[in-house]
Formats: sequence, C-alpha cells, structure tokens
Amino acid sequence: MSAISFQSVSKQFNTPRGPFRALAQVRFDIEEGEFFGLLGPNGAGKTTLISILAGLQKATEGRVTVMGHDVATDPGQARRQLGVVPQELVFDPFFNVREALRFQSGYFGVTDNDDWIDELLESLGLADKAHHNMRQLSGGMKRRVLVAQALVHKPPVIVLDEPTAGVDVELRQTLWQFIAKLNQKGHTVLLTTHYLEEAEALCGRIAMLKQGQVVALDRTSHLLQSASSNVLRFKLDVPLPASLAAKARVTGRIVQLPAHDAAEIESHLASLRQAGLVAEDVEIRKADLEDVFLDVMAGRVTGEAV
Repeated sequence: MSAISFQSVSKQFNTPRGPFRALAQVRFDIEEGEFFGLLGPNGAGKTTLISILAGLQKATEGRVTVMGHDVATDPGQARRQLGVVPQELVFDPFFNVREALRFQSGYFGVTDNDDWIDELLESLGLADKAHHNMRQLSGGMKRRVLVAQALVHKPPVIVLDEPTAGVDVELRQTLWQFIAKLNQKGHTVLLTTHYLEEAEALCGRIAMLKQGQVVALDRTSHLLQSASSNVLRFKLDVPLPASLAAKARVTGRIVQLPAHDAAEIESHLASLRQAGLVAEDVEIRKADLEDVFLDVMAGRVTGEAV
C-alpha cells in the first residue's frame, strides 16, 4: 500500500476569464517511508495538489488516498494520517504554545500526550517558549510551532509545504535534523521547497510540476545524472557575449555555463578571450539539482518515472 497515491488528479477553477486548469492528470505514488520532493515554479500547481491531499479542496477529476483512505469519501481517517505544515503563518492568538499543541491534539482525539509535546518543544527549540502567547513569537518561532502542531498527533505521513521559507539557518538545521530522524523511524515525508539544495540533500525521489502537469519523476540521483556532467562557473563584471548569454545562468557577477566535456569548457573560455573579457575565480563543478530543474523547465531534460 502506498502512503500517498495521486490517481489521475485534475483540478479546474472557474474564473472571470473562463475555466483555468491548475492540475492535469497528475499521477504518482509515494511509498511508505519515502522522503519525497515536489518541485515546480510558482503557479505550477504544488499548493493546489497539497490542498486536495489535505481535504481543503476537491479534485475535479481523479482520486487521492492517504494510507489507503480516500480523501473524498473517507476524509476523517485520511486527515488523521496527515500532519501538514502550511506555507502561511496561521495561529490562534489566544493561547500560549503548550495550550495550542494540546488543543491541536484534541482535534484528533489525542489526550495525555504531554511527554510527546515536551519532546516536540525540545526538539524544535521551543522549550523556553512553551508559556509564551503565540502573538509574542517571532515569525521563525511561529513557524516552529506550526511544525509542532502538524506532528502533535504522530501522523505517519508528514507534508511540508515550503517549511523553511523566510526562516533563519538555525531553524532550517533544527527542522531537518528532527524531520530526518522521524523519516528514519518510518514516517513518510512529502516536501515542497524552492530551496533546491534542500531537496537534493533530503529527497530520495522527486516529481517536478510545470503548468499543472508532471514533467519529471525519478530518483534524485538519476535526475542529477541526466544533467550536463559539468558546469563552468566564474565571475565577470561585464555582460557576456551573445553567443554565451543564451546558454548561461547569471546571478549578479556569477556566471554558470553547462559544459559536457573539456572541449566545451575550452570553447566557452575561448569565446570570452575573443571578446576581450577576463573571467575571475574560474572553477568547474558537477551539475546540481538547480541545473536539472532549469533544464527540465526549459524542456531540455525529462526525468522518467521509476
């Protein structure tokens, strides 16, 4: 039995401009114990898919199950299997942190779980905030409470929708250490993130969405192998020649160019010399998930399902 199963899921919205299809025949399974990444640009349909999974929206077509429970026909049981950390900072301003966790437990019929609440508070760096009102917390601390609320009923499936957006490095490290420990104990994790280095480090398998469709689905290692074998990276203070600009990824002064072999590396450098440009801090690195993501979104690479 799959932990999560998306079976030909489509979602259409009626807008003033006419029908808009946010998802089109999305189909893949996530096995129990997987750490799975769901990637895509803004507007690709990631949050819509998670909203359907969590029972917040209904699919126009298709079926979604969580641990065998259909989210449409058996929503109560399906929701009990899920712990969802949303993008938005949603909190109740009338309770302190410990009270909020106890109330969240009650929604799932869980009582007498103070030991687990204490472990969550300690593991997420919230122990000294247990009696603080939610309104007193910083954005990063509120994000930690959202994670604790999602986990308070010990769900077998954890859904993290951009959990580290806008938070500091310390929280990221604390969160990933704790989530990785839960995954090692058998919890299934579904992660959406724009921090592709996180997905590369954590996820064993990845699906990429573009305009509501799955355009890549494969093991992370296989996706990395599908990219250009090397990337030429250097710094430049002036614009690139047109012949290179079309191929490059430029961030400020940093230029990155795909290079399949030594001959292509030399060709790029020769083009710079012919233009009278001097590259600084030249290095060659292996392609990473960001390179793969850009290739997939541009239609240059397709990851096959496994």
